[in-house]
Order: sequence, then structure tokens, then C-alpha cells
Amino acid sequence: MNATPHPALAATDPELAALVGAEERLQAETLRLIPSENYVSQAVLEASGTVLQNKYSEGYPGRRYYEGQQNIDQIETLAIERAKGLFGVDHANVQPYSGSPANLAIYLAFAEPGDTVMGMALPMGGHLTHGWGVSATGKWFRGVQYGVRKDNGLIDFDQVRELALKERPKVIFCGGTALPRTIDFAAFGEIARESGAVLVADVAHIAGLIAGGAHPSPVPHVDVISTTTHKTLRGPRGAMLMSREEHAKALDKAVFPGLQGGPHNQTTAAIAVALREAAQPSFRDYAQAVVANAKALAEALLARGFDLVSGGTDNHLILMDLTPKEVPGKVAAKALDRAGIVVNYNTVPYDPRKPFDPSGVRIGTPSLTSRGLGTEHMAQVADWIDRGVAAAGAGDEDALLTIRAEVADLMAAFPAPGLPV
Repeated sequence: MNATPHPALAATDPELAALVGAEERLQAETLRLIPSENYVSQAVLEASGTVLQNKYSEGYPGRRYYEGQQNIDQIETLAIERAKGLFGVDHANVQPYSGSPANLAIYLAFAEPGDTVMGMALPMGGHLTHGWGVSATGKWFRGVQYGVRKDNGLIDFDQVRELALKERPKVIFCGGTALPRTIDFAAFGEIARESGAVLVADVAHIAGLIAGGAHPSPVPHVDVISTTTHKTLRGPRGAMLMSREEHAKALDKAVFPGLQGGPHNQTTAAIAVALREAAQPSFRDYAQAVVANAKALAEALLARGFDLVSGGTDNHLILMDLTPKEVPGKVAAKALDRAGIVVNYNTVPYDPRKPFDPSGVRIGTPSLTSRGLGTEHMAQVADWIDRGVAAAGAGDEDALLTIRAEVADLMAAFPAPGLPV
């Protein structure tokens, strides 16, 4: 690593600079398998740290409440047009601060407090903002949840249709945070039309796969698309809303002035950069490689006796039920972290354990693919996970340290984008 990659920060606040440096080393030396994380490019990092930080820009291009927007309007318009072109949508709003605020804007646009909304249950792989009880969306609206079949871990569309026709929700969300299989947007579209609901595809996890042609697009089947701009899309921590033209005004009013003040212009610029990168042929290769790596890793884990929800994966994500290994998910995740393998513990469908101490571990391949690892490395990754889980069960800290050294050796051969190596 460079001695002083952040000289001004080091001079002003050496304590914080040291922590940033420690995080850079941690990201460089560990195998990052959390499916919602990735590495952004140096260009995205630079755009995120520009003087655009200094500018307030309430409103939209050409319709601002502050002057001096000559450059900001062009930057936001660039991001909007790139989003529309990349995803093939009529309208895009690039101002939401993150995925949860973007979803809140959808409720504000299409529902009133107390209305019925529908989404996948959190323990089944859904997201908090899809009407789950502990979220504001479950407190302010009447949330009804669908799930997956117990026998195969796949979305139960008979249940989805039955619920939608019975409850008549104003909004239906499809998508989630722990779904290892292709989302059937067409099936959801038919149910939404039959029940009269606005259909929202929350593609935060798979937006990069959609952009790269590695997952079917929801555009022909849904009314609104919500997504973060990080994860598989490899952009900054932000979000976008996209829709048919008929919903553009309602969504824009919901974002501003409904929920937010001025957009974060430095993030808008970084989103524009990431969208340009995602439009390149190399990004399609990346998206395909993410899926190929995930499938290879799933096969290698199955060969080592791991129980995978739905039996495998179609995308970037694998959800492991560690019950047969007799190691709780939280114990395994913390042990793997000590071994230099970064995952998150996660509930599995019909989990008998509590959410903060669940049976599962969630992993994914976006970050390791960004570093250049390929299918030929997935057996080694599976072996490390297998050894790490076994060491967690046995309380063998020496074995975890051995794995950490092996991981660091491989990571050194595959430098991560954006890190000061």
C-alpha cells in the first residue's frame, strides 16, 4: 500500500486516516463474499470526492430552487439519460439517497397510510421496506407477505395470486435480499394486472446483472423499478427509481419535495460514471462471470455437503442452511471473518432460530469477480468455507488463522479495483 494515499486527511485527522488505511488493508487482504458489497472503480471513487460536495441543488434539472446549477444540471441529466439508455426505461430519477428512501418514495407516490401493500416476507428473503412489521412501511401501511415453498425454496406463485386477489394491495413488491433464483417478473406482472396493483421490482441486488444481460429485465412487466446503485451495479452508495412515463410525475414529487431536500451531487456524478462503465462490453463479461462464479461455487459447496436454499443459484447469491453442519449461522459467520472470509449470517426460510442468531449464512460473488477470480478458483473458496465452518464448530482458532494466511496470499495476486495498492 502507498505510505500516505490520503495526505490531506492524514495531516488533518491522523486518527481517522489510520482507520481508513486499516479498512483499505482489510478490503485488500480478505475474501469479501457479502453479496451486497463490491469494489467501485477509481473513477467512481474520484467522482464521489469532488467539489460537487459543496453545492446545494433542490429541485430537478432546469427547475431548481438555487442558482449556479449550470454544471449540476448537466451532470444529473447525464446520469438520467444513461440510466434510461442502460435499462431501457421511459423515466429515471437518480436522486434517492439509498434503497430504503427510494422505496419510501414509492409508497408516498401510490398509497395512503393504512393501505394494504404486499411483499415477500423478510424471513423468506424479502426486504424490510416491503411492508415488514418492524419497518415504517409495516407500521404505516397494512403489510401482507408471501413466501417460498417449503419443499423447494422457490416463490409460491399460487400463494402470491391468492393473497393479491384476496387482499387487493395498492402496491406489490417483487425482489428481495436473499433470493438465489431468477425472478419471474412476467408471472408477477400477470398477478398485479389481475389484482389492480402497482407492481414494483426491487432489483437492488441484481441491477448489475440485468444491465449486463445476466438476468431478465423487469421493464416489460412492471410499473416501477427501484434499485440501489452499488451491489452488482458497482456504483456509489445511492439509488434510482425508474418507471413508465405515466408514473414519472408522481415519483418525482414523492422524492422531492415529498421525502428529500437537495440531492447529493457528488453521488449523482459517481452514479453517472458507474452507469457509463456498466454500458461497456466489459461489464457484460463481468455480469456473466458473477453468475458463472456463483454457480461454480454452489456446486463446490454442494459437493462438500452444504445445504443450499433452493438447491443452488441462478444469480450472484447463495443462501446456506448450516443446520446439517450443526453450526449456527452467526457462529460460522464470525469464525469465517476471523479466517479472512467476510460473509453475513442470515435467516433461511422457515428458520426455527431467531433473526439475530439464525441458521444460515448468505454469500455472493460480485466482489471476488471484480478482483478477477474465476470459476477455477471457486473450489478453493468452497474448501476454505468448509474448513472454516468445521473450525467454528470445533473452536479451532489455529485452523482459522491458517485459512486467513492462505486467503491473503491469493488476494495479493488479485488486486482490488479502487484500492491504493
